[in-house]
Amino acid sequence: MDADQVPQAVFDELAGGWVSDAAVAEVPVFTAFTSRPKAQQVTARLIVRRVKRLNPGASAGQGELFDTFRYHAIFTDSTETMLHAEAHHRDHAIVEQVIADLKNGPLAHLPSGVFTANAAWTVAATIAFNLTRAAASIAGDGLAKATTATIRQRLIHVAARVVSTARRLHLHLPATWPWAAAFTNLFEATCGPPQVSPT
Repeated sequence: MDADQVPQAVFDELAGGWVSDAAVAEVPVFTAFTSRPKAQQVTARLIVRRVKRLNPGASAGQGELFDTFRYHAIFTDSTETMLHAEAHHRDHAIVEQVIADLKNGPLAHLPSGVFTANAAWTVAATIAFNLTRAAASIAGDGLAKATTATIRQRLIHVAARVVSTARRLHLHLPATWPWAAAFTNLFEATCGPPQVSPT
């Protein structure tokens, strides 16, 4: 078992392998929809991933009486090994989250009645999505994994005033704005003065 197969794994010298709080088990032959007629029943593999539920009171010094877990079931006919099939399923879940994020934003305006308009809008939406994700990664402050709506709220929809003095535009940000550091990181990385090359 490799570290990339077990998320957030730690190598245990005594056990001689990777250890994680995630546990994966499989029922090789599982029949689903048994309440339906035989022709509608499906037999495949059932893989279940168990992850320890985080204790929100742990930071306050409150211990747990017993561990609680979250379970994620996968019903698949994949011929991959158990861990590879489970990792493959998690990869699909990440893709589905990205699609949901896009549908919550620019793709909410699709479809149009014109195929070429749909194609152009999809390309523009994808470019905007990628630029937004890149901006969040540059800004830091935990925004790299935030949803696009959160990034728009914290970095793009800025409650600021644009003023002009001496024929130059200035952006006046709120004095107590909590995302000022992230915005400054992004602004300086993208619009900062050019680096001075050594002579």
